[in-house]
Amino acid sequence: MFETLSERFNSTFRNLSGRGRISEENIREAMREVRTALLEADVHLEVVNEFCDEVVQDAIGRAVTKSLRPGEEMISIVHQRLIDMMGPVDSHILLVEPPPTIVMTCGLQGSGKTTTCAKLAAYLKQRGRSVMVAAADLQRPAAVEQLGIMTRQVDREGTGQAKVLFYAEPDKCAEYGRAAGVAVGVCRRALAQARKTNVDVLILDTAGRLHINEELMAELDAINRTVTPHQIYLVVDAMVGQDAVNSAKAFHARLAIDGVILSKFDSDARGGAALSVKRVTGAPIKFIGVGEKFDALQEFHPQRMAGRILGMGDVVSLVERAQQEVSEDEAVRAAEKMAQGRLTMDDFLKQLRSIRRMGPIKQVLGMLPGVGAALKDVEVDEKQLDRLEGIVHSMTLAERKNIKTLNKSRIKRVARGSGTTPGEVGKLTRQFEMVQKMTKQMAGGGLGGKMKAIRELSGTHASQIPGLQNMPTLGGRLSTKTVGVKSRFKQRKKRR
Repeated sequence: MFETLSERFNSTFRNLSGRGRISEENIREAMREVRTALLEADVHLEVVNEFCDEVVQDAIGRAVTKSLRPGEEMISIVHQRLIDMMGPVDSHILLVEPPPTIVMTCGLQGSGKTTTCAKLAAYLKQRGRSVMVAAADLQRPAAVEQLGIMTRQVDREGTGQAKVLFYAEPDKCAEYGRAAGVAVGVCRRALAQARKTNVDVLILDTAGRLHINEELMAELDAINRTVTPHQIYLVVDAMVGQDAVNSAKAFHARLAIDGVILSKFDSDARGGAALSVKRVTGAPIKFIGVGEKFDALQEFHPQRMAGRILGMGDVVSLVERAQQEVSEDEAVRAAEKMAQGRLTMDDFLKQLRSIRRMGPIKQVLGMLPGVGAALKDVEVDEKQLDRLEGIVHSMTLAERKNIKTLNKSRIKRVARGSGTTPGEVGKLTRQFEMVQKMTKQMAGGGLGGKMKAIRELSGTHASQIPGLQNMPTLGGRLSTKTVGVKSRFKQRKKRR
């Protein structure tokens, strides 16, 4: 989401870092660049002006112009101000006793409320809380059916043992505008059912509405007075920009919302809503939706988000995702196998699936410090990764344990079984052997072995990494040596 903004920030600070000393004028010039970048990212004008003024005051107050590394000092100040603008951290859901805790979601049409309700249910189920999801969106008949399908899927497939129930009265649905007010009774009966079934949390999915639609806003007021929800969350589409902030302001004035959930955060939007909504409404950002699946809901951490914007990566979130997918025992066993050079194709397949469950490959790689900018033009072909899995599945158990048993006839058989070519199968086996060799050197070869493995890894070209296109070379400076066409062919022996 923040690729363009991050690139502009980094360009500005690179210019400052190249100077031995900077003046107050240099600081103001840099902040003019930052101001332009924020406005292009569709951040609210008042927020931009306040942010830039605060950074300039901090820079002058901390005597950045006299410091030895003024560029680093400026990055530190901007980082802290970004955290203040989006923070503080407040991602927990306040649970009450006796249950149920009532959570009401509201927002504009098409902002992703129905999907977000299912994601919230999955989030709570994973933490051991039983949930009932009530369909109070009666303006759109498909919303009830959609929420029912997703809720039952969360109950079946979601992580955790807690139950997830669904409550709906589909006969109360009507065309848009004709069912106004009916949702109040549905919410009241859903609360009675939640108390009877003794669930921990009741989530109310209300109808999408424009903040200028007085009739439907009055319905929200009535639901608020009738069931008195403990938490009111506004779902904001991160792609809308400043208009989302204006509507959030109107909803907050009417309902006093407790938090904001930003949906569609994995899109290529400019990110203005994320940087503006907290400052404008005063309500904290609780969660961000980072995908279509029900488990694609993350807690919002301003410090980590500020790190991503400034190209520092987000290693903490990356580690948390990895811990959810790989247990400590599995990680220890994998490390021992790597150290001994005993990795098999089954291990490779298991690790590939774990990484893919963590999210889109490009998104996961972008969490590494300094990698985000390098991935701007990289295209990740997820279908190519599916083909790799197909190749491994087409091998016998013995072949997976020892790929050296793959001769030409076996490679042809694997290619036929996986719908690929013998060249693709051979390429995968060569890559796997290279990884085996390097991990063994890194683990037990002493300092010399580690340095050799690093040099080999630095020389790895993007074409050797499956599924990645336009990937820059992993090493530092590229060689200027030109490889001749004849080097690809077998050389004729010279006569003596």
